[in-house]
Amino acid sequence: MSTMNDDSQLDLSEKGRSKDGSAISLNRRLFMQFLAYGNCSDVTPLTKALQDSEIDGALYLDINDPYGIGLLTIEENPDAFIDKIRSVLSKSPFQELTPKPEYTMLGRTYSFGYEPDLETTLIKEPRRRILDTKWPWAIWYPLQRVKGFETLPEELQRSVLGEHGKVGFKFGKAGYAKDIRLACHGIDKNDNDFVIGLLGKELYPLSSVVQAMRKTKQTAKYLTSLGPFFTGKAIWQSKL
Repeated sequence: MSTMNDDSQLDLSEKGRSKDGSAISLNRRLFMQFLAYGNCSDVTPLTKALQDSEIDGALYLDINDPYGIGLLTIEENPDAFIDKIRSVLSKSPFQELTPKPEYTMLGRTYSFGYEPDLETTLIKEPRRRILDTKWPWAIWYPLQRVKGFETLPEELQRSVLGEHGKVGFKFGKAGYAKDIRLACHGIDKNDNDFVIGLLGKELYPLSSVVQAMRKTKQTAKYLTSLGPFFTGKAIWQSKL
């Protein structure tokens, strides 16, 4: 007999499909948090503090603020944001900076249900993309879907998402941009649904991706908000 505390029937693992079509799952994922600060006149103390810490992630210079920086941190265990990372950010030199809470983002990697290698999809590849020094430019932003989207017929949902995904795939295949997709349901203060990171060797192709996405049904019809956008270039990345 099941009880109120019996969660044996509730499987929260990420799902995929092996090459032979059989179902696979993995109860692991990466959490990523983005924080932005102003009033930074010298990044040298910041990079040194990060190098001396065990923080995994990237530090960006804000192209739209000559005193602005953005910090993306990566953890499989979200407890690290409360203890390890908080301990570093609550001390000098980060303590002297001015937080920009409007840019705060928190999300988790997820699967679509058809990926054949879940560890690569959820853990290895997102981290590798962020820490690749050949792809230093980044645009990070949250998005919120129309709440009624989840009630649309599945076939229509797949069509809308497929159109959107083809744009990103085309830019990725051409070597212009890579993306990071994070779900943030219930862990975002503004009730956003996703956090998106666009990574590139140069800035212009990332802007071009956003421009191309404007023409998709998801952006034009099924989003209620997009942004704010943080645009920057990595000045420090932890080691792969």
